[in-house]
Amino acid sequence: MALFEAQNVTKQYGSTLALDRLSISVPAQSIYGLLGPNGAGKTTLIRIINQITGPDSGELFLDGRKLKPSDVADIGYLPEERGLYKKMKVGEQALYFARLKGLTKHEAMRRLKYWFKKLDIVDWWGKKVEELSKGMAQKVQFVTTVLHEPKLIIFDEPFTGFDPVNVNIIKNEILFLRERGATIIFSTHNMGSVEELCDNITLIDHGRSMLEGKVDEIRKSWAGNEYTVTFDEKVRVPENGKFSILESAEEDHKTVIRLKSLTSASTNQIISELMNSGNISAFSPALPSMNDIFLRVVQSKSPEPTR
Repeated sequence: MALFEAQNVTKQYGSTLALDRLSISVPAQSIYGLLGPNGAGKTTLIRIINQITGPDSGELFLDGRKLKPSDVADIGYLPEERGLYKKMKVGEQALYFARLKGLTKHEAMRRLKYWFKKLDIVDWWGKKVEELSKGMAQKVQFVTTVLHEPKLIIFDEPFTGFDPVNVNIIKNEILFLRERGATIIFSTHNMGSVEELCDNITLIDHGRSMLEGKVDEIRKSWAGNEYTVTFDEKVRVPENGKFSILESAEEDHKTVIRLKSLTSASTNQIISELMNSGNISAFSPALPSMNDIFLRVVQSKSPEPTR
């Protein structure tokens, strides 16, 4: 079941068509990647979901009914451009944002203590935001985004400013939020994070959906005729016109190669041919990375795998 849906959403600014009949369906309790190059229309869609602006046409639904102004209370939004007041103290500001989301002072303080302790930022409570590093401020804004336990959370480049240790901490918290029932829209250019976190994605370019679906199924569909083969010994595999060797490496007295089939041969035929070179311990399709797929789709303007 979808928690959020956009159906045929169109938005135009002057002569620029920012969204062109875009539709997405975000399953409940999932992490949904919203991908695309700069200027693709991602930010426009996010602004429409948050009702900062409205669509020219199309409809949006939250939890099975049309999106309405009061639904903002059920949405958490961490924008790419941060919005903390530099002169305010961290604790006062976090409490202020919590109250804006409808929490009582008592409940807000209870939840703030929980999150500040969990993210090890209790000592920052009395500091002004301008005293914090970019990463420290990002942690505070992460807390203010999720504090009211919204049904739908939108993270726009949430790892900006973080070192690898804190990136891992926030990744774990995002997974934790999903486990607790949150539905998350995750906008990023980091395709590694997409593979780690996202269940489904939509790739937008020029306001249109170019590719959508489950991450693992998309990677399999774009695998093409490439395979990874592991031999349990050091071997040299000659090319014979039936396949080309793309990569070859030795690991712990084993040989791992990535090859591309040049014919319509079945996997059994390929394996039979390779067995002439040595004992095979593993054979599997070589799945392309989401970064590779992203580049292929955007550069070719095609949503279909190339074979």
